[in-house]
Formats: sequence, structure tokens, C-alpha cells
Amino acid sequence: MLIKSQGERKYKGFLLEKNVQQFFAGRLWKREMAPFPPWKVNLYIRKGWLQVRGAIEEGPRCSRCHHTKHFIVFDCNKCQAKCVYCRHCINMGRMSQCTELLTWCGPLVRPLRNHILDWQSQFTPLQARASQELAESMRLKRQHLLHACCGAGKTEILFTAIYAALKRGERVCVATPRTDVVLELAPRFQQVFPQTTIHALYGGADVPHSYAPLIVTTTHQLYRFEDAFDVMIVDEADAFPYTFDEALQKAVQKAKRVEAPIAFVTATPSGQLLQMKKAAGSSYIPKRYHDRPLPVPRFESLWRYDKQLLKNKIPKKLETWLKSCIADNQPFLIFFPTIELMTHAIPLFQVVDEKIEAVYAEDTERKEKVLQLRNGQLKGLLTTTILERGITIKGVQVAVVGAESAIFTAAALIQISGRVGRHIHFAEGDVVFFHHGITTEMDAAREEIMKLNKEGFPYGTGSI
Repeated sequence: MLIKSQGERKYKGFLLEKNVQQFFAGRLWKREMAPFPPWKVNLYIRKGWLQVRGAIEEGPRCSRCHHTKHFIVFDCNKCQAKCVYCRHCINMGRMSQCTELLTWCGPLVRPLRNHILDWQSQFTPLQARASQELAESMRLKRQHLLHACCGAGKTEILFTAIYAALKRGERVCVATPRTDVVLELAPRFQQVFPQTTIHALYGGADVPHSYAPLIVTTTHQLYRFEDAFDVMIVDEADAFPYTFDEALQKAVQKAKRVEAPIAFVTATPSGQLLQMKKAAGSSYIPKRYHDRPLPVPRFESLWRYDKQLLKNKIPKKLETWLKSCIADNQPFLIFFPTIELMTHAIPLFQVVDEKIEAVYAEDTERKEKVLQLRNGQLKGLLTTTILERGITIKGVQVAVVGAESAIFTAAALIQISGRVGRHIHFAEGDVVFFHHGITTEMDAAREEIMKLNKEGFPYGTGSI
């Protein structure tokens, strides 16, 4: 019971407040950012259910991102002394020597198990096998690689494994390097798990104060978790920046429990991921759920496209392709190698049709623009590689401008091509690589797509 005495709040006895327990469970949280009054936080610290930890450990090492380099010495206004902060994760708020972090070490949350899986569709034989293999690996606490082509139904394949884990009372995390993928996945999971509390975490999102047995998050947000998850699923496991940032890979390991398995899900696995198949479970699906081949990209030369755009002229072949999409009422994505070239090009495209917009990583309206394209309010989007994966637009057509640029690796071009033909009623579509010189990456992307089609349809199109 809570009583007041001489202006101070004190407890007579102690009653665990579920909102405090559920917020801090599994989290590594800055004390100054706690969504509870300081007196209440102090009470739980004295009780021994909240542990205080320094943000910068001996070494030094950042407690949040585990980075051991790139520390900066500065004059700190808070502690009025020379202090050190971690530069690596500064974009998520400063972690300095005088910063205190809170972790929950009280009674464990007892999650509800009254989950239901409300999904009426049926698996293809390949999907059913992959789903069973993944669920079995998660039950056995075994690593797993789900290698499936773009549009194979990887998200649906996750449903069974996630449902089984939730029914066991386990906490599940689906992590991905891209915010756009979180925004695509979270509503789909909420639709099929209608009774389950699901949190979607990404930069700029509100932080819910409740406990969620299923969290869909960017890998960056895992810096704020520790020993939290019984099942970890890394979707788009080959995507930037996850594959190039060791700290993000450590964040995945830190956020899960020691014995928790990791499932890696991707259409374009790296060599390192393919190697793990020898000591882990694995599933492979070379064709889409609707039993139609992957659209094969075609190459079109577009000489001096950059100079033409900078002279305020859309190259003729690109303009013809654009107008054809508009005339046929087909939504489109046009990928550019740089933000600068795309920014210069957008007013030229808006002269052709004002319902064309552009998106890039720092665009605060990116989510809204993608939704507008999906709803038919926009004709098309110019984009960087930020939309190369994790986005499904019914009937979309795709063009890559400057496909020879270094940013367009074979994996990126495969993912970009995979935006086309995903819907069962729009299983075909155009993928064109505009270039001024064919690269080995372009060839490798097309050859891999043709290889998948050959493996998926050994006896010709439409085989089972």
C-alpha cells in the first residue's frame, strides 16, 4: 500500500507493479529516460529488482553496443569533469561514463499463452516443408537458415514457428536491418496474431510501456535489449548495415538468451551464411508461392544518362519506359545510384506526371509515400537502394538507372528484381537495368535468377 508522510512517498509493504516489471524486462535502459518517477525507480533499485550499471565499462567498452573503439573525451556538463562517450551508437543517444543504465533482475514476467494464429491460406509443399523444418529447429534450440527466393512467402513460413514458440511461453524477436521491412512486417504479424501484443520498434517510433511477447524491430534497436528473447529471427540477414557492422551482430547475440536459437532469413545469403548450413538446420525454396517464374531482368544501354539528367533532360529510353507505365496504369519504382542524381531528376519526372515522388533513407515521409504508392495515390517512386527489399506493391514495374554503379551489387539487383511479379494476379512484370556498360554484378544477378527458375521449374513453367 502506498502512503504519504512529510511530503515523501513511502511503501508500507511492497507490491510489484506489473507496468514497471513489464517495461524493464529484457531492456537495457538509460536511467534518466525511465518512464517512471525517480522515487519509484529508486525504490525498485533498493529492493534489488532493478540493477544499475555504468554505460561505459572498463576497457573501455560500451555496455549498449559493446564497441571497444571510437571513444571521445569531452567536458561533461552533467558530471562536471572530463568524461568519455561512445561515438559508435551516438545516434541512439549519448552513452557517457557518467550515464547509468537499468536492467531488470526481479521476478520474471509470466507471459500469457492464449495466442491464436488466424491465417486461412494454405502452404505450397515447399513452404510446408520449410515451415516444419524451421519450427523444429526453433524447438531444438538450433540455428537455422531459411534461404528462399524473393516472393517465396518467407514471412508466412515464419508464422508456424513463431506461433509454436508463443504457445510455449517464449518471447520472440523478428529483427531486420531496415525500417521499411519493420513497417511491412508488423501489420502482417498483427493481422495473423490478433490476440498477441506486438511492438514495432525503429528509429523515431514511440516506445510502448507494456510487455510484448513478439517484437518486430530494426537490429539497431537491439542495443537496448539484453538476455530478452527465447527465439531470435533475423530477416533480410544479408542486408546493409547488419552484414558490415560487427556491433549489430553482437547486438543480436546480446539481446537473446544464451541458449536461444537464431534463424537467418534471406533470398540472397552471403557466403558466411551458406557455410553455417553444415552445422545447422536449413531450408531452401527456389520458386514463388504462386508457381510462376521470377521475372528475369533485361539490359538496356543508356549512354551518358547522368549528363543528360544533369542537363535537365530525361534520357529517351527511360522516358519511353516511364510513359508506358503511366499509360498502362502500372505503378513503378525507379532506382538511382545516388541521392544527388535522384534529387536532380525528380522535378524532371514531375513535369511528366506530378504524382511521382522520391524517397531516400532520411526522408521523414518515406512511410507515407510508400503507402500512397500502394494505394494508387502516386504513379511511381524514384528511390535509392533503401527500397530494394521488404516492400510489396501489387503490379509494380522496376527500372534501375545506372545499374553498372558499384552500389548495385548482384545481391542488391536480385532483391530489386524481386519486387516485381510477387502478387498471384500480377505474377509477371518488367525489370530493366539501364546502364552504360554491363558489369559482372549485373550478369551474376541475372544468372542467379535464371538458375532459380531452372531449379524451381526443372520440367518447364508451371510444374509442381
